[in-house]
Amino acid sequence: MEQVVLAFECDAQAQVICTPASILEFFEFAPIFGNVNKVMVFLLLSALIVIGLLYFAYRKPRLVPSRFGVAIDSVVSLVRDDIAVGVIGPGGEKFAPYLLSLFLFLLVGNLFGLTPFINFPLGARMAIPMFLALVTYLIFVIAGIAKQGLGYFGHLLWPPGVPLLLKPLIGVIEFVSTILVRPFSLAVRLFANLVAGHTMLSLLLGTGIYFMANIGDIGVVKGGIVGLLWFVFGMAIYLIEILVAILQAYIFTLLSAVYIQTSVHPEH
Repeated sequence: MEQVVLAFECDAQAQVICTPASILEFFEFAPIFGNVNKVMVFLLLSALIVIGLLYFAYRKPRLVPSRFGVAIDSVVSLVRDDIAVGVIGPGGEKFAPYLLSLFLFLLVGNLFGLTPFINFPLGARMAIPMFLALVTYLIFVIAGIAKQGLGYFGHLLWPPGVPLLLKPLIGVIEFVSTILVRPFSLAVRLFANLVAGHTMLSLLLGTGIYFMANIGDIGVVKGGIVGLLWFVFGMAIYLIEILVAILQAYIFTLLSAVYIQTSVHPEH
Protein backbone atom coordinates (compact mmCIF):
# COMPACT_ATOMS: atom_id res chain seq x y z
CA MET A 1 0.00 0.00 0.00
CA GLU A 2 1.39 3.36 -1.02
CA GLN A 3 2.11 5.75 1.84
CA VAL A 4 1.22 9.42 1.58
CA VAL A 5 3.16 11.85 3.74
CA LEU A 6 2.13 15.35 4.70
CA ALA A 7 5.11 17.72 4.79
CA PHE A 8 5.85 21.42 4.85
CA GLU A 9 8.28 21.27 1.94
CA CYS A 10 7.49 19.98 -1.53
CA ASP A 11 9.24 16.89 -2.86
CA ALA A 12 7.67 15.84 -6.13
CA GLN A 13 9.89 12.77 -6.54
CA ALA A 14 8.93 11.40 -3.13
CA GLN A 15 5.24 12.18 -3.90
CA VAL A 16 4.83 14.36 -0.85
CA ILE A 17 1.61 16.31 -0.46
CA CYS A 18 2.49 19.88 0.47
CA THR A 19 0.58 22.08 2.87
CA PRO A 20 -0.44 25.40 1.30
CA ALA A 21 1.27 28.60 2.35
CA SER A 22 -2.14 29.96 3.29
CA ILE A 23 -5.45 28.23 4.01
CA LEU A 24 -7.05 30.85 1.75
CA GLU A 25 -5.65 28.95 -1.24
CA PHE A 26 -8.48 26.48 -0.77
CA PHE A 27 -11.05 29.25 -1.29
CA GLU A 28 -9.37 31.41 -3.92
CA PHE A 29 -9.70 30.97 -7.66
CA ALA A 30 -6.75 31.40 -9.96
CA PRO A 31 -7.20 34.20 -12.53
CA ILE A 32 -8.31 33.04 -15.97
CA PHE A 33 -6.78 36.08 -17.62
CA GLY A 34 -5.38 39.19 -15.97
CA ASN A 35 -7.12 39.67 -12.62
CA VAL A 36 -10.35 38.06 -13.83
CA ASN A 37 -11.23 34.72 -12.21
CA LYS A 38 -14.09 32.33 -12.87
CA VAL A 39 -16.33 33.88 -10.21
CA MET A 40 -16.24 37.21 -12.08
CA VAL A 41 -16.93 35.41 -15.35
CA PHE A 42 -19.94 33.59 -13.90
CA LEU A 43 -21.27 36.81 -12.37
CA LEU A 44 -21.14 38.51 -15.75
CA LEU A 45 -22.59 35.44 -17.46
CA SER A 46 -25.49 35.30 -15.01
CA ALA A 47 -26.28 38.98 -15.58
CA LEU A 48 -26.11 38.54 -19.36
CA ILE A 49 -28.42 35.52 -19.22
CA VAL A 50 -31.00 37.52 -17.24
CA ILE A 51 -30.78 40.41 -19.71
CA GLY A 52 -31.06 37.97 -22.61
CA LEU A 53 -34.12 36.23 -21.16
CA LEU A 54 -35.99 39.50 -20.70
CA TYR A 55 -34.83 40.92 -24.03
CA PHE A 56 -35.89 37.97 -26.16
CA ALA A 57 -39.17 37.63 -24.26
CA TYR A 58 -40.26 41.25 -24.70
CA ARG A 59 -38.41 42.60 -27.75
CA LYS A 60 -41.37 41.90 -30.09
CA PRO A 61 -44.80 42.16 -28.43
CA ARG A 62 -47.19 39.56 -29.84
CA LEU A 63 -50.95 39.11 -29.64
CA VAL A 64 -50.30 35.41 -29.14
CA PRO A 65 -47.05 35.11 -27.15
CA SER A 66 -44.72 32.17 -27.61
CA ARG A 67 -44.26 29.52 -24.94
CA PHE A 68 -41.00 31.14 -23.98
CA GLY A 69 -42.72 34.51 -23.66
CA VAL A 70 -45.49 33.01 -21.54
CA ALA A 71 -42.93 31.35 -19.24
CA ILE A 72 -40.97 34.58 -18.70
CA ASP A 73 -44.16 36.62 -18.31
CA SER A 74 -45.39 34.22 -15.62
CA VAL A 75 -42.16 34.77 -13.67
CA VAL A 76 -42.46 38.55 -14.07
CA SER A 77 -46.10 38.42 -12.92
CA LEU A 78 -45.15 36.29 -9.93
CA VAL A 79 -42.56 38.77 -8.73
CA ARG A 80 -44.53 41.91 -9.59
CA ASP A 81 -48.01 40.87 -8.40
CA ASP A 82 -47.39 38.29 -5.68
CA ILE A 83 -44.17 39.62 -4.15
CA ALA A 84 -43.77 43.33 -4.95
CA VAL A 85 -47.43 44.37 -4.73
CA GLY A 86 -48.74 41.41 -2.73
CA VAL A 87 -46.17 41.71 0.07
CA ILE A 88 -45.19 45.39 0.07
CA GLY A 89 -48.68 46.64 -0.73
CA PRO A 90 -49.56 49.97 -2.40
CA GLY A 91 -46.45 51.42 -3.99
CA GLY A 92 -44.78 48.04 -4.16
CA GLU A 93 -44.69 48.16 -7.95
CA LYS A 94 -41.84 50.70 -7.66
CA PHE A 95 -39.64 47.96 -6.21
CA ALA A 96 -40.68 45.32 -8.77
CA PRO A 97 -37.71 45.93 -11.14
CA TYR A 98 -35.21 45.41 -8.33
CA LEU A 99 -36.99 42.34 -6.96
CA LEU A 100 -37.32 40.83 -10.45
CA SER A 101 -33.62 41.39 -11.17
CA LEU A 102 -32.74 39.92 -7.78
CA PHE A 103 -34.87 36.81 -8.29
CA LEU A 104 -33.69 36.05 -11.82
CA PHE A 105 -30.04 36.70 -11.00
CA LEU A 106 -30.16 34.39 -7.99
CA LEU A 107 -32.12 31.76 -9.89
CA VAL A 108 -29.60 31.62 -12.73
CA GLY A 109 -26.67 31.81 -10.33
CA ASN A 110 -28.05 29.01 -8.14
CA LEU A 111 -28.67 26.76 -11.14
CA PHE A 112 -25.02 27.19 -12.14
CA GLY A 113 -24.26 24.75 -9.35
CA LEU A 114 -26.22 22.06 -11.22
CA THR A 115 -24.91 22.93 -14.68
CA PRO A 116 -22.29 20.55 -16.14
CA PHE A 117 -18.82 22.04 -16.61
CA ILE A 118 -19.74 24.95 -14.29
CA ASN A 119 -20.79 23.26 -11.04
CA PHE A 120 -20.48 26.47 -9.05
CA PRO A 121 -23.54 28.10 -7.42
CA LEU A 122 -22.89 31.81 -7.12
CA GLY A 123 -24.69 31.92 -3.80
CA ALA A 124 -22.05 29.59 -2.35
CA ARG A 125 -19.53 32.46 -2.48
CA MET A 126 -20.36 34.38 0.71
CA ALA A 127 -19.42 37.78 -0.74
CA ILE A 128 -22.23 37.55 -3.32
CA PRO A 129 -25.26 36.93 -1.06
CA MET A 130 -23.74 39.36 1.45
CA PHE A 131 -23.53 42.10 -1.20
CA LEU A 132 -27.12 41.45 -2.33
CA ALA A 133 -28.30 41.47 1.29
CA LEU A 134 -26.57 44.82 1.86
CA VAL A 135 -28.24 46.26 -1.25
CA THR A 136 -31.61 45.11 0.08
CA TYR A 137 -30.76 46.56 3.49
CA LEU A 138 -29.76 49.87 1.91
CA ILE A 139 -33.09 50.05 0.06
CA PHE A 140 -34.86 49.10 3.31
CA VAL A 141 -33.24 52.02 5.17
CA ILE A 142 -33.61 54.58 2.36
CA ALA A 143 -37.29 53.67 1.86
CA GLY A 144 -37.89 54.08 5.60
CA ILE A 145 -36.24 57.51 5.72
CA ALA A 146 -38.12 58.64 2.60
CA LYS A 147 -41.43 57.53 4.14
CA GLN A 148 -40.96 58.59 7.78
CA GLY A 149 -38.03 60.98 7.82
CA LEU A 150 -35.28 60.66 10.42
CA GLY A 151 -37.91 59.59 12.94
CA TYR A 152 -37.79 56.26 11.13
CA PHE A 153 -34.82 55.19 13.25
CA GLY A 154 -36.78 55.84 16.42
CA HIS A 155 -39.65 53.72 15.13
CA LEU A 156 -37.14 51.05 14.09
CA LEU A 157 -35.64 50.81 17.58
CA TRP A 158 -38.79 51.39 19.61
CA PRO A 159 -42.00 50.04 18.05
CA PRO A 160 -45.19 51.91 19.04
CA GLY A 161 -46.69 50.90 22.37
CA VAL A 162 -43.45 49.85 24.09
CA PRO A 163 -43.54 50.78 27.82
CA LEU A 164 -41.06 53.47 28.86
CA LEU A 165 -39.22 51.20 31.29
CA LEU A 166 -38.67 48.57 28.58
CA LYS A 167 -37.40 51.00 25.95
CA PRO A 168 -33.67 50.63 26.80
CA LEU A 169 -33.85 46.83 26.60
CA ILE A 170 -36.06 46.80 23.50
CA GLY A 171 -33.81 49.37 21.84
CA VAL A 172 -30.74 47.18 22.29
CA ILE A 173 -32.58 44.07 21.06
CA GLU A 174 -33.98 45.85 18.01
CA PHE A 175 -30.63 47.46 17.21
CA VAL A 176 -28.86 44.10 17.21
CA SER A 177 -31.59 42.09 15.45
CA THR A 178 -32.69 44.67 12.88
CA ILE A 179 -29.65 46.81 12.17
CA LEU A 180 -26.74 44.43 12.75
CA VAL A 181 -28.03 40.89 12.27
CA ARG A 182 -30.71 41.29 9.59
CA PRO A 183 -28.46 41.67 6.51
CA PHE A 184 -26.11 38.98 7.80
CA SER A 185 -28.91 36.48 8.46
CA LEU A 186 -30.41 37.11 5.02
CA ALA A 187 -27.06 36.34 3.37
CA VAL A 188 -26.19 33.32 5.53
CA ARG A 189 -29.55 31.67 4.85
CA LEU A 190 -28.82 31.54 1.12
CA PHE A 191 -25.14 30.77 1.52
CA ALA A 192 -25.57 27.90 3.99
CA ASN A 193 -28.31 26.14 2.01
CA LEU A 194 -26.39 26.24 -1.26
CA VAL A 195 -23.07 25.19 0.26
CA ALA A 196 -24.65 22.28 2.15
CA GLY A 197 -26.57 20.99 -0.87
CA HIS A 198 -23.70 21.42 -3.31
CA THR A 199 -21.24 19.70 -0.97
CA MET A 200 -23.56 16.73 -0.39
CA LEU A 201 -24.23 16.41 -4.11
CA SER A 202 -20.53 16.55 -5.00
CA LEU A 203 -19.63 13.93 -2.39
CA LEU A 204 -22.38 11.50 -3.40
CA LEU A 205 -21.87 11.70 -7.16
CA GLY A 206 -18.09 11.88 -6.89
CA THR A 207 -17.91 8.87 -4.55
CA GLY A 208 -20.28 6.83 -6.68
CA ILE A 209 -18.34 7.49 -9.87
CA TYR A 210 -15.02 6.80 -8.16
CA PHE A 211 -16.21 3.48 -6.72
CA MET A 212 -17.60 2.31 -10.06
CA ALA A 213 -14.49 3.44 -11.96
CA ASN A 214 -12.24 1.45 -9.60
CA ILE A 215 -14.38 -1.68 -9.33
CA GLY A 216 -11.38 -3.84 -10.22
CA ASP A 217 -9.34 -2.60 -7.26
CA ILE A 218 -11.95 -2.35 -4.50
CA GLY A 219 -14.24 -5.24 -5.41
CA VAL A 220 -17.64 -5.79 -6.98
CA VAL A 221 -19.66 -5.17 -3.83
CA LYS A 222 -18.05 -1.85 -2.86
CA GLY A 223 -17.16 -0.71 -6.33
CA GLY A 224 -20.26 -1.85 -8.17
CA ILE A 225 -23.24 -2.15 -5.85
CA VAL A 226 -22.32 0.52 -3.29
CA GLY A 227 -21.00 2.84 -6.00
CA LEU A 228 -24.20 2.49 -8.03
CA LEU A 229 -26.43 3.06 -5.00
CA TRP A 230 -24.37 6.11 -4.04
CA PHE A 231 -24.68 7.49 -7.57
CA VAL A 232 -28.45 6.89 -7.72
CA PHE A 233 -28.89 8.56 -4.35
CA GLY A 234 -26.81 11.47 -5.64
CA MET A 235 -29.07 11.83 -8.68
CA ALA A 236 -32.09 11.95 -6.36
CA ILE A 237 -30.40 14.74 -4.41
CA TYR A 238 -29.66 16.44 -7.75
CA LEU A 239 -33.40 16.68 -8.47
CA ILE A 240 -34.04 18.02 -4.98
CA GLU A 241 -31.28 20.61 -5.45
CA ILE A 242 -33.09 21.98 -8.51
CA LEU A 243 -36.06 22.70 -6.27
CA VAL A 244 -33.76 24.16 -3.59
CA ALA A 245 -32.11 26.49 -6.14
CA ILE A 246 -35.51 27.86 -7.17
CA LEU A 247 -36.84 28.00 -3.62
CA GLN A 248 -33.83 29.85 -2.20
CA ALA A 249 -34.01 32.51 -4.93
CA TYR A 250 -37.72 32.94 -4.13
CA ILE A 251 -37.17 33.10 -0.35
CA PHE A 252 -34.37 35.67 -0.64
CA THR A 253 -36.57 37.85 -2.87
CA LEU A 254 -39.62 37.38 -0.65
CA LEU A 255 -37.71 38.34 2.52
CA SER A 256 -36.29 41.38 0.74
CA ALA A 257 -39.86 42.47 -0.02
CA VAL A 258 -40.91 41.82 3.60
CA TYR A 259 -38.07 44.02 4.90
CA ILE A 260 -38.95 46.81 2.48
CA GLN A 261 -42.62 46.53 3.47
CA THR A 262 -41.79 47.22 7.11
CA SER A 263 -40.22 50.51 6.03
CA VAL A 264 -42.85 51.60 3.54
CA HIS A 265 -45.87 50.60 5.65
CA PRO A 266 -44.70 50.58 9.28
CA GLU A 267 -48.29 50.58 10.55
CA HIS A 268 -48.61 46.98 9.37
